Amino acid sequence: MPRKHVFLGFLLSLNLYFLLCYADPGRNCSKTTPLVDLRYEFTMVQHQLRGVLTILNDCSFRVSQFDMLPGSDVHWWGAIAPDFANLTAGFIVSDYTLNETYKNSSFVVHLRQNVTWDQIQVIALWDRPTESDFGHIVLADTANKSSDSVPSLPVHAEPTMFENCKTLSENYRIRWTLNADSGSIDIGLEAATEIMNYMAFGWANPNSTSKLMIGADVAIAGFKEEGTPFVDDFHITEYSECMTNKDGSVQGVCPDTIYEDSDAVGLVNNTQLVYGHRRDGVSFIRYRRPLEPADKKYDLPVNSMANMTVIWAVGSIRPPDTIRPYYLPQNHGGPRLVAYGNLLLNVSESVDDCLGPLDAKDKEDQDLIIADANAPLVVMSSPAFHYPNPPNPLKVLYINKKEAPVLRVERGVPVKFSIQAGHDVALYITSDPIGGNATLRNESEIVYAGGPQAEGVQASPTELVWQPDRNTPDKVYYQSLFEQKMGWRVEVVDGGLSDMYNNSVILDDQQVTFFWTLAEDSISMAARGEKKSGYLAVGFGSGMVNSYAYVGWVDESGVGRVNTYWIDGRDALNVHPTSENLTYVRCRSENGIITLEFTRPLKPPCSRDERLDCKNIIDPTTPLKVIWAMGARWTDQRLSERNMHSVTSSRPVRVLLMRGSAEAEEDIRPVLAVHGFMMFLAWGILFPGGILAARYLKHVKGDGWYKIHMYLQYSGLAIVLLGLLFAVAELRGFYVSSVHVKFGIAAIILAFVQPVNAFLRPKKPANGEVTSKRILWEYFHVIVGRSAIVVGIAALFSGMKHLGDRYGGENGHGLNWALIVWFLIGAVIVLYLEYHEKHRRRDRIFGRSNFVLGNHEEDDSLDLLSPTGTLAEKESQQSGRMEVQLEPLSR
Repeated sequence: MPRKHVFLGFLLSLNLYFLLCYADPGRNCSKTTPLVDLRYEFTMVQHQLRGVLTILNDCSFRVSQFDMLPGSDVHWWGAIAPDFANLTAGFIVSDYTLNETYKNSSFVVHLRQNVTWDQIQVIALWDRPTESDFGHIVLADTANKSSDSVPSLPVHAEPTMFENCKTLSENYRIRWTLNADSGSIDIGLEAATEIMNYMAFGWANPNSTSKLMIGADVAIAGFKEEGTPFVDDFHITEYSECMTNKDGSVQGVCPDTIYEDSDAVGLVNNTQLVYGHRRDGVSFIRYRRPLEPADKKYDLPVNSMANMTVIWAVGSIRPPDTIRPYYLPQNHGGPRLVAYGNLLLNVSESVDDCLGPLDAKDKEDQDLIIADANAPLVVMSSPAFHYPNPPNPLKVLYINKKEAPVLRVERGVPVKFSIQAGHDVALYITSDPIGGNATLRNESEIVYAGGPQAEGVQASPTELVWQPDRNTPDKVYYQSLFEQKMGWRVEVVDGGLSDMYNNSVILDDQQVTFFWTLAEDSISMAARGEKKSGYLAVGFGSGMVNSYAYVGWVDESGVGRVNTYWIDGRDALNVHPTSENLTYVRCRSENGIITLEFTRPLKPPCSRDERLDCKNIIDPTTPLKVIWAMGARWTDQRLSERNMHSVTSSRPVRVLLMRGSAEAEEDIRPVLAVHGFMMFLAWGILFPGGILAARYLKHVKGDGWYKIHMYLQYSGLAIVLLGLLFAVAELRGFYVSSVHVKFGIAAIILAFVQPVNAFLRPKKPANGEVTSKRILWEYFHVIVGRSAIVVGIAALFSGMKHLGDRYGGENGHGLNWALIVWFLIGAVIVLYLEYHEKHRRRDRIFGRSNFVLGNHEEDDSLDLLSPTGTLAEKESQQSGRMEVQLEPLSR
């Protein structure tokens, strides 16, 4: 028991602490201002704001009967006037924030320490991110006035405020104030419905028992095409639309005035429009009617003290035409108590069962313009009448003659603007809902198109083309760069994926379509299943095992997810989550069809290869092997066997990212096969053969070694050039990102240096002396030639690795071994020839080989590029001297 008392005492102390803190006892809240006890009603501007504000003292006020739909960051705001310039230049007057839905709420608000009533002429509910005025009050002018001279305001000064409210259906209410002294009643009809729907309310004929509509006196209210409100007095004779018979009589739901030729003195139509607006998808009409109508024929008297049957309905309305110049209600349809109904009502009784504001599902009433790639959007500026985000400047932007419409564009489809709004209006597409950022007010603003140059007039319009891509947010804004809040919202929707991506292919079994767009250092990808599934996965690899997978699904809360994995086995335990740097991730399910999208870097940003995804590198010049799988259910928690796929691709498809096409796994491209064979012929046979000829055949009589060397080297160069052209044609470009291409380019450069080097060879002096230039040239020629062979062989082996990456390890493995065996055989042949060459030179030194093949001395003074300077010149030079051979006499 003692512990219980201690705990209760602690709670009581805590409550007192919060109450005292809320009361702000440190402030001296006197009552010196003449505004004390004055009562104000909020002017509704947006978000269905209603309420009463009462000044309590010099530093606080009470808010009661308060309704408001939530905003982003709503504050109590002070200004000196309710116009656009002054409201936007206002300031926060209280730390009390309002970021929730309020339903007939009451609370006390304290001003900030440095704020007094004489600084404020307007108190508004202000949403800072959008600079929107939800509603405000204008305080009485108290300058040089005492509290006795401040005028008192009527009880209901605002047309949206009434004494009573009755809920007719979830989306339809009636409000009223009984004016017994004047013998009238003010009625407010309020419905969350479409803008071209009518609201009907009236009194049933008291003599009717079953067919309540027959003989009823009903008011039909709504909005015309241009957005202006109307209300008309109707009399019902039949359950049908108003019809004119052949004899001129009318029947159905018809306006009172149709029964008479004219209503010059207003005796038939006894409804008087007081006010009307359309806010947040909610229609509101206030009208006044007498309790005792002058028209006894078509109107019914209202007994304010009795329970009377009233009827109501909501439905679509037919605009006037040449035959029937009236707004005529159509059959309301729909279920009872939703689209129509009736009840007993005593207007003298106090009723208020309307809890909170009406919250329409579709709050947007602005005209919708869908951009067409073939038709330009004409942008002009004109006076504002129904700007959707007040307060606003006097002029706003019009598109195709519509005031600040909602613009809907598709990703991947270009939008063309013809700007004719004036030289002081520069159009731009921005992430800022306010715009007018020429002074860099918002440093985080993202500009997607337009700018200072996007201005023009009707005589000389400026054309602006903007193509939203898949990374463009779902909501951006078209605004003026120099003036805030002139434009409105742009809805960016997904068009066809083929419009959003540059390339697409159908994967194996034709059940998944793969899309992609290459950028400089990243790639955007998408995959769409062609059948219903719970998740869709695409992977990079030759099969499920040892592949990187991207799985897209919609979780239980309806949120699309895309996760990345490394798979090293066939069980659920072998699926390992990774942390790839994916951006612009989206996943959605439409009728069970999964579509996933993401952007990833071509090379993961890893300083070290410690993560699994660090090796998930995409080389655009190398075909990407793509597989897919579908299943019934996926989760980002612990996976089990039931998460495994139910259907998968039969084989991987090689996607040629640069080319924009795909090829089957077993299909080997003939062009690349020809390229590989040509390079092997050049670097594996011709070039080595030419070098061997120059090295080991000089002792052969004549210039045969030179011809073999020259023909083999020139043939190798020609074949290398052809092989290079085949590869460039196959890849549709010249790319040096892979190791194979780098080795190949280096080898080709070294190979083509050799004939140039041969052309620049210094001549051998006639006296037989060897110069330093000649020695340097010989070293350079030998080193470059042998280096070319080494680099060329490296290019062959890297090409085999490239082939394995492209067509699978099993294809390149055997070719690698064949290449190794070939060059081992070549190495054995070179060792054999080198061994014999050393013996030949040793024999020549001892004078035993001068007569073997008739070549008495090596002379490599031939011009390697000129086949005409051959043996004839050499023999002509030798004929100029006489050789005498002395032989001993054996007698």
